[in-house]
Amino acid sequence: MNKAELIGSVAEKAGVSKKDAEKVVSALFGTVSNALKSGEKVQVIGFGTFYTRVLRERQGYNPVKGKSVKLPAVKIPAFKAGKTLKEGVR
Repeated sequence: MNKAELIGSVAEKAGVSKKDAEKVVSALFGTVSNALKSGEKVQVIGFGTFYTRVLRERQGYNPVKGKSVKLPAVKIPAFKAGKTLKEGVR
């Protein structure tokens, strides 16, 4: 499912226009993104938790030059599914 299909599904289930559903979906994604950027967790009971984690500095390999390179530590977004979501997918 892509974003357009998600918006269509939300509009249908909520009984609102696609334009209004698009505003809600975009606002949700924007709010989650902003919270993660500021280091906050976003926890939706029954669905899951969005959070950030740090990948430590590590050694990588550049196949073009045939040399190992040092990859810096980076912060990445992560998601842990909640119990209800896990059970619903099984």
